[in-house]
Amino acid sequence: MGRADPAPQMHLQVVYSPRAGEVDEVRLVLPAGATLRDALVQSGHLQRHPEIDTALARVGVWGRLRSLDDVLRDQDRVEIYRPLQVDPKEARRLRYHKQRERVTR
Repeated sequence: MGRADPAPQMHLQVVYSPRAGEVDEVRLVLPAGATLRDALVQSGHLQRHPEIDTALARVGVWGRLRSLDDVLRDQDRVEIYRPLQVDPKEARRLRYHKQRERVTR
């Protein structure tokens, strides 16, 4: 009797940056059919970073927003996005004014 083929598996990355310049990356092997939610739970990010609220957190795969119930594919990179601290338009406006002040001095 031969051995049964093992269940198909997926190799994934789950990444989260709690603050600028810091990245927490975990590589996982999960069974085929696993969801983003499964990857978040298995990665340990929710335990290490209690500020992540799965009800509010925005998550994506390779830079595209996705739902926690979306099924993953082999080699996917799951990303947990933190809330914006500053509105991007406001940040650009402030940088522009700072640069303008340096030029006029």
